[in-house]
Amino acid sequence: MNKTVHRIQLVMFIVTIVELALLIIFGIFYYLDLFDIQSRIITTYVYVTVAVLVIANFIAIWICLWRIGKIRRSTDLQAAEIIGNDVQEAYNFGMLGLVVTDHNDSIIWVSDLFQDRHINIIDMNILTWQPTLKELKENPDSAKTVKVVINLRSYEVELLPDADLWIFKDVTENELNIKNLADRAPVVGVLAIDNYQEILHDEDDFNDTLSNIRTAILNYAAASNALIRRIKEDSYLLVMDFKSLEGMRANKFSVVDQVRGLGASGKIPLTISIGIAYNSDSITKLNEQASEALEIAESRGGDQVVLSPVGEDMEFVGGKTEAQEKRNKVKVRVLADSLVSLISSSSKVFIMGHQILDLDAFGACLGIKAICNHLKKYAKVVIDPKSLEAKTRAAMNSSFTKDELDDLCITPKEAKDALSADSLLIVVDVHMPSLVMAPDLIDASNKIVVIDHHRRAEEYIENPVFNHIEPSASSSCELVTELIEYAASNPRINLPSIYATFMLSGIFLDSKYLRSRQTSMRTFDACSLLKDYGADNSLADDFLKDDYEEYRVVSSLLSNTQTPTYGIVIAQGQENSIYEMSTLAKAADQLLTIKGNKAAFVIGRVSQKEIRISCRSDGTYNVQLVAEKLGGGGHLAAAAVSVEKTTIKDVGEILKKVLEDNMSSIKVDVRSRGERLGEGE
Repeated sequence: MNKTVHRIQLVMFIVTIVELALLIIFGIFYYLDLFDIQSRIITTYVYVTVAVLVIANFIAIWICLWRIGKIRRSTDLQAAEIIGNDVQEAYNFGMLGLVVTDHNDSIIWVSDLFQDRHINIIDMNILTWQPTLKELKENPDSAKTVKVVINLRSYEVELLPDADLWIFKDVTENELNIKNLADRAPVVGVLAIDNYQEILHDEDDFNDTLSNIRTAILNYAAASNALIRRIKEDSYLLVMDFKSLEGMRANKFSVVDQVRGLGASGKIPLTISIGIAYNSDSITKLNEQASEALEIAESRGGDQVVLSPVGEDMEFVGGKTEAQEKRNKVKVRVLADSLVSLISSSSKVFIMGHQILDLDAFGACLGIKAICNHLKKYAKVVIDPKSLEAKTRAAMNSSFTKDELDDLCITPKEAKDALSADSLLIVVDVHMPSLVMAPDLIDASNKIVVIDHHRRAEEYIENPVFNHIEPSASSSCELVTELIEYAASNPRINLPSIYATFMLSGIFLDSKYLRSRQTSMRTFDACSLLKDYGADNSLADDFLKDDYEEYRVVSSLLSNTQTPTYGIVIAQGQENSIYEMSTLAKAADQLLTIKGNKAAFVIGRVSQKEIRISCRSDGTYNVQLVAEKLGGGGHLAAAAVSVEKTTIKDVGEILKKVLEDNMSSIKVDVRSRGERLGEGE
């Protein structure tokens, strides 16, 4: 149609130009009386000629309009044949707009919906009008529909390429209905006051503080349009809709900060943890998942919110205070008895730590092996020789003979073959199944024990029969030492002195020689007990010493540093160099020994395909939150991230962006640590 219209317009333009040219020429000749034209032309003939031209022009215009109308009626008929006369009214009722284009993508016909909405697009190129529709035109097989917005209304567009027919479906009301339904979707939360039982009778002004905290919680729930009911002395159930949750998310769950401020006066400050679940119509399912989210929040140290949408990744908000110690000797004795019972009822015990086994993980494995030996149970430490940290490998080779190592250790493949239905798998110093020494054993084991000191991450070994995650501990060796102390007081467990030395070395490693913020009186008690078992301080220190080459590499890393903001330092390794993970961690620890440095991040390539970030903090910043933003995890003061298929420079830029965007949230609320609990029975 457009071609025909353009052709008609061109003809009419040429005719008009010719007429004007003739009139101008005639006027010039008549005015100048050239060739004695005035005497030869009769005025009446001039008028008649002009009248004829006017009539001829009117006739030409009428013919053009008739021709265009005929073409349009023909086009209407073709469109009607495409969609069917009987369904056109149904399309209008269903708010479906139809557009027909020619082979040049010019719009030649639109349905009544567009005309009624004053969308005048006839003769326009549809791809110029809505560029996003190019996807349908260029990829008709892969692209089913494309969403466009016209005059503040949303349409889903589908193309029938054979007919050049574009179908516009108005989905504005559907989107509004979906939004309203989403806003009214049920949300269930469980709120708990951290450390409630531990300090219930410990402070004189506890009741006043608790009353203020409860008032703050109730007021926050009321302001957020959430139903709140007290279900225990220290716990509340929250029921709300998704819109109310979005309001809480917008103010970053300010009640957590408010309670922290109210409870900061005590020797052990009161904080709250919240687990929230949504994305399901089942209230029962949401309640179960909210309880699990609360458990994760508490296992990560409390003072935070864990959002757990059903079927999606968890989100962590808060975590600005360091984990408060919740252990006491009674609790440790109960845990030790439970562990002894599980080991005694198992035919075989397999013990394993994480990949790239360090001295803390190996020392904890040896401690569990000693408990199993005391109970006269078959026990092996699962070790992949290719997944050992250099210092661990050197210490093992220098401390045990080949026969002793063969008796002590077993490979992942041999362990999987020897695993039976009543075997027990004990995992230490890690709780993420993707990071254990032998991930296949996790799936193959019926009974799993988890002992770890890292804050619990979203990824977690499911349904362990025994779970002892305590982020306030300095190391896994500290936790295992306490279990050894209470596992069997009479007769005393026989812990070989070399085992004790490895465990002491593990404590030294993760506590930075007893200087980390996680070091407590219980850490010193564990060291004292290991000394009683014959641990050698000097040898434990030798296990951790650097050789000259590692010292040189660490020094090289420290020479290439940046300070994106005061107190935070980033070191980057050479792009073509391969570093040991322990070397990156050592460099990060070294950076923290420099005055003014509060957090350190060391980036280096650990393989051809993997780049690792070792994150360390003196407790001023929560580096675990930084690591989690990048896909890693760890502890408040020590964390790590692995990134694949990129460059060190790019990883550094991404890290800087994460730090810039999350600076306020990773800042830890530094307060007086007060006295640690747990000294009494």
